[in-house]
Amino acid sequence: MRVDDRTLRVVLAEDSALLRDGLTSLLTRFGHEVVASVGDAEALVAAVAEHAPDVVVTDVRMPPGFQDEGLRAAVGLRGRRPGLPVLVLSQYVQRSYAAELLDSGDGTGVGYLLKDRVGQVEEFVEALAEVADGGTVVDPEVVRQLLRRRRDPLARLSPREREVLALIAEGRSNGAIARRLVVSEAAVGKHIGSILAKLDLPPADDTHRRVLAVLAFLRA
Repeated sequence: MRVDDRTLRVVLAEDSALLRDGLTSLLTRFGHEVVASVGDAEALVAAVAEHAPDVVVTDVRMPPGFQDEGLRAAVGLRGRRPGLPVLVLSQYVQRSYAAELLDSGDGTGVGYLLKDRVGQVEEFVEALAEVADGGTVVDPEVVRQLLRRRRDPLARLSPREREVLALIAEGRSNGAIARRLVVSEAAVGKHIGSILAKLDLPPADDTHRRVLAVLAFLRA
């Protein structure tokens, strides 16, 4: 089953051979092409140079040190090619990793998901497509932790506005938010306008810039 009709060329970096094979099978089943499947950060950099993929999927911790080699490689790749879409997978919430990744490149085409999200197959594949198209996707648990970091400024928001803000930061469209909250899109638009005003963020027509602006405020 396909989420959309676009075939993506993917470079996959994951040190666990079992998970690497599973992700390769999953992406292939959804019609995508894994042009390279590697197990360390050095091989990831080489594979991107060789294949010029549509999107990179990489683990944070990879050989040799199993610290943040995958993330460092991803940030470096986006430094050399700012528009390179990268979806990073992490076993645990690391707010500093998420912030560094979101700040890399030109700020578009980036995602940070927990590995548990891979089990929700269609959500994972949709997130991959969103990132490949220049969008921003952040795991809901990371969003919640970012929100907790900035509790004081967010105190001005109503409970409903906080809920809308979390859904915005997850990369959801106005229509998706409306369906999730069972309200009209016009109501969602009013909530977003109020949120941006209360957080002193200028309104923007571009959805991805709006998401990045909100996340940047939360990270500050």
